[in-house]
Amino acid sequence: MTVPDSSASGPVGPEGQAGPKGRVSQDGQAGPDGSSGPPGRSGPSGPSDLPISPGPVGSGGPVRLDGPWTHRDVAANGARFHIAELGEGPLVLLLHGFPQFWWTWRHQLTALADAGFRAVAMDLRGVGGSDRTPRGYDPANLALDITGVIRSLGEPDAALVGHDMGGYLAWTAAVMRPKLVRRLVVSSMPHPRRWRSSMLSDFAQSRAGSYVWGFQRPWVPERQLVADDAALVGRLIREWAGPRTPEFPDDAAVDVYRRAMCIPSTAHCSIEPYRWMVRSLARPDGIQFNRRMKRPVRVPTLHLHGSLDPAIRTRSAAGSGEYVEAPYRWRLFDGLGHFPHEEDPGGFSAELINWLKDSEPDR
Repeated sequence: MTVPDSSASGPVGPEGQAGPKGRVSQDGQAGPDGSSGPPGRSGPSGPSDLPISPGPVGSGGPVRLDGPWTHRDVAANGARFHIAELGEGPLVLLLHGFPQFWWTWRHQLTALADAGFRAVAMDLRGVGGSDRTPRGYDPANLALDITGVIRSLGEPDAALVGHDMGGYLAWTAAVMRPKLVRRLVVSSMPHPRRWRSSMLSDFAQSRAGSYVWGFQRPWVPERQLVADDAALVGRLIREWAGPRTPEFPDDAAVDVYRRAMCIPSTAHCSIEPYRWMVRSLARPDGIQFNRRMKRPVRVPTLHLHGSLDPAIRTRSAAGSGEYVEAPYRWRLFDGLGHFPHEEDPGGFSAELINWLKDSEPDR
């Protein structure tokens, strides 16, 4: 698989918009003249045969799905990033995990906006509508993507909310650029040092995270992710979700994530951060990153986790508080799996908003 350079989407202009008029970007969306063909299809090499369900999949294509939010592109850290934003107020930046993209935060976008926040969900590098660059998937650089987006949005800081890989990067950004992180919220992901030690010393966590080991093979994981119109994506989401909420995932939501994974080069770029996390364990860059993450997190932190998460065990995540020298609150959602923000969006959003509005989060 050849990963196109970020310039394949066209140059980034002064407004953060990519590509000349009429060019089709990485997410299958047309330029200003709408010349990419009928809506909801990603082009000849995209997942054009997957069903288009009514509602959010509608005319927005595989990435820029319709809703009350606004889509646009911003330039940061030498690349172009797609964001969906809604509301006005203090910035809350939402970071998705694997195998998802910005749309995983659709419920929180509206809830945060209604609560008086500027809610922004971004696509990480290589995913959704953001650039797919040939390199730059180590956590330090990905964290600079995030802090660069904060700057590009004209904000002095942000509350970071990260799930899964987005949580891993949120931890990293809070250590690397603490002045840009007002508060930190992490869901379904331990602190990077805790993740490392659990994967290496806890057999149960290593087995639960076997997909990470499987990603180390060349080429095969990419092919498996997109085979049969990304059927594996649907299986992973269903297997990792908890049994308490049969409403998630429904077929329509699974189809959305399958379509997004089938955008060319997304599978490869989604896997690259996990490859770095394992292959760098004994390399100087990985050892240096692990040492760097010894620095404590010094911003108020809310740590959320599903009690039945099969991908990240509760005891792996629960020890992360030792790396926080600030108010730290641990919240376990009973009966939920790996996606608490989608399995119980009302409960998750209420916990998040109450904590963001709490002037004394250490209570």
